[in-house]
Amino acid sequence: MTRPISRRHFVSTVTTAAAVLAAPRVLTAQKSSDQLVIGAGAHRYEVLHNWAQLPAQYTWQTTHNVAVDRDNNLYVIHEGRENLKDHPSIFVFDAQGKFIRAFGKQFQGGGHGIEVRTEGKEQFLWVTAYQQVKSFAKLTLKGETVWQKYAPMDSGVYLKNEDTKPAKRWGRDAFMPTNYAFLPDGGFYLADGYGAHRVHRYDKSGKWVSMFGEPGAGPAQFNTPHGLWMDDRPGRTPSVVVADRANKRLQWWSLEGKHIKTLDGFILPANLDSHKDTLLVPDLSARITLLDKDDKVIVHLGEDPEWRAAVLKDGMKLRREEKGAGWVSGKFLHPHDACFDADGNIFVAEWVNTGRITKLRKVS
Repeated sequence: MTRPISRRHFVSTVTTAAAVLAAPRVLTAQKSSDQLVIGAGAHRYEVLHNWAQLPAQYTWQTTHNVAVDRDNNLYVIHEGRENLKDHPSIFVFDAQGKFIRAFGKQFQGGGHGIEVRTEGKEQFLWVTAYQQVKSFAKLTLKGETVWQKYAPMDSGVYLKNEDTKPAKRWGRDAFMPTNYAFLPDGGFYLADGYGAHRVHRYDKSGKWVSMFGEPGAGPAQFNTPHGLWMDDRPGRTPSVVVADRANKRLQWWSLEGKHIKTLDGFILPANLDSHKDTLLVPDLSARITLLDKDDKVIVHLGEDPEWRAAVLKDGMKLRREEKGAGWVSGKFLHPHDACFDADGNIFVAEWVNTGRITKLRKVS
């Protein structure tokens, strides 16, 4: 059985030959009075590291993903530690970064993806969990479980009992869901980014329908399809775009599961989001990339070439394990997820043990 490339083993996949998609400007952080600002032109942002603050009774345990509701509340999920089963894995903050509530202890030790979806007049949280949890769930915004599901055995790709007695086991026949994309008809896609390396389609009742992709490095194949997003930017026929992380690329697919195009030139793209014409790509090593309506690079935010070189030389423990020396203001370490709010601000969750949530407040 082949073990998938996990985040803890991805360093060897990063190469110095990572190309850029176009020729974006080389950007440096600038201070304007007390502001630390990065970006250029219409995409300039004030950097507010550690914007979300936890009360003393809780701890960050490797921050993973973020989502914003229509009231501009931010939801943060962390992986958590399996031995702390009563510690919540989801934290909620208001628009000023003030803590509101915590819940989700059922995902502790495996918390991963989180999205907010509006259904009629209601909003719901959609969560994925990997490791020993191996499930995905729909919750209310207060944390009550609407439903929780496990491996889609009808797909024929998972080991027996993966849906009833999931063990902490990696492999192409393991179920390790990572993120969602939502279909216009009420259905959804679910990426099995760490397990079978496929994208599953479900109908609006939560019934498995089909899947697309397969493990590999060729066209229409995946090596860690970690994130995905419904690309319905203005002027486009809706499609689903997949962050094919270890293959260092994005892939677009029709809603029927047919491959449309591939875009190379990333380092380790982890997920996606969009706002108006702009597509947002958090890259795990280590920057935020913005693409325009034609999928050309607008700007790389927070890129730190010295950090990338240090990772290649000495491994990830240099800065992932704790705050301190080497953490550079205005630079990112490991952006695992990022999302826009309604005003075009960006929230970034980094894969670091001590947790870091950064707000990029749009100033342009």
